[in-house]
Amino acid sequence: MSAVALGLIWALAVRTLEAPTWVGALFAGGWLLMPSTLLASLARPRLRYGLAVPASLVSIGLIAVAVGWLPGDPLVAAGWLLMLAGVALGGGMGLWFWYRLAPVPAGLDAPFSTGRWSLIGIHVALVVTGFALAAKALW
Repeated sequence: MSAVALGLIWALAVRTLEAPTWVGALFAGGWLLMPSTLLASLARPRLRYGLAVPASLVSIGLIAVAVGWLPGDPLVAAGWLLMLAGVALGGGMGLWFWYRLAPVPAGLDAPFSTGRWSLIGIHVALVVTGFALAAKALW
């Protein structure tokens, strides 16, 4: 799922934004590293902590877009900001649930808990809705 979503975000950025090449490179790096790190972590679970690298690349790319290359069309701009919010929520959940930077309530601790999946659903909805709005720039 992340390989598809991050690849689409990279392609949308390259096709629709007037951002410098390094912004596209951040998205491409996140797109390539996320699924490869996830796959490697199946055999070596400790490698999942390396997911912070591709997540950071994509987050920095989205912050750069929000700060310097946000499109003029309000709906398209809102799409990029929603993607940023969704990716930030996903990254925050990863830090919280995996790195345990703060105590995780019992209702969110189990990987298949309703609360955790609700947060994941919000994360996905923000990214997908944001992408749909930002993709308006393709029309």
